[in-house]
Amino acid sequence: MLETQKVSQQSGRINIVLQNKKSDDTHKIKDRYITKNPFNHIDDKFSSFVGLSKLKQTVNEIYATIIINKKRQEMGLFSTKQVLHMLFKGNPGTGKTTVARQLAKIYYDLDILSKGHFIEAERADLVGEYIGQTAQKTRSIIQKAMGGILFIDEAYSLARGGEKDFGKEAIDTLVKHMEDKQNDFVLILAGYPYEMERFLDQNPGLQSRFPFIIDFKDYNINQLMEIARQMASEREYQLTKEAEWKLKSYLYKQKSESIQNFSNARCVRNIIEHAIRMQAVRLIYLDECTTDDLIYLTEKDLNL
Repeated sequence: MLETQKVSQQSGRINIVLQNKKSDDTHKIKDRYITKNPFNHIDDKFSSFVGLSKLKQTVNEIYATIIINKKRQEMGLFSTKQVLHMLFKGNPGTGKTTVARQLAKIYYDLDILSKGHFIEAERADLVGEYIGQTAQKTRSIIQKAMGGILFIDEAYSLARGGEKDFGKEAIDTLVKHMEDKQNDFVLILAGYPYEMERFLDQNPGLQSRFPFIIDFKDYNINQLMEIARQMASEREYQLTKEAEWKLKSYLYKQKSESIQNFSNARCVRNIIEHAIRMQAVRLIYLDECTTDDLIYLTEKDLNL
């Protein structure tokens, strides 16, 4: 009787040990996964950007691939560096230039770029007036961009002059260095959606050299209002409720009547900056100003 009881107790102990072992294995499996968000520092960099969910996802993918490639190298597995050249397509004021500047900082933080500086160029910086000058000017700009990002806005202007135009020479030089020095700098071509599509159609093989093509969509009304509040807050101002209603109504009208020429966040920035000047003119006549007077932008300040 005692022996049987002893075996039962031993069996019980064995069961307990087995259960604990199973539990420990489960914890080990869970411990293999990071409990906190590994993309927190990237999210922080983009926290002030409204919308752009596709771009944020792309940057997260790039970051994750870099980290996992490093782990593969440590294990002696094959890994390659990513080609990070990009195409940005979007209307005015959708954040193309601002995002490109931020990417330069992020890529530097992630040790992708050695300097993380930002070089912005246009047609005049690349295209010369005589034979041989264009390649020289383009190579010079690329050299300055080494270790950082070279951003060319309205890139389609390089192909506007036809076959005899030197813009084609600039494109050819860019393409060559994209391949030869792909790990030393990042090239971002940007422009309006329709024009960028035509630009790519006129240059076969160019699109395949850009693994990341980002569409910068027009902001909707709620996003534009969020941007307006953000811009005001950054300057330590605030819109009154009446001012917000007036601005919202104006934006609805602008978006419905002038879709082609609407400049999105740029339009909102101009409105806020003008409202600040109008507020200053209004307040300068007061003998004394309260804190609220100095902070709030009113309906009267929005000269819309």
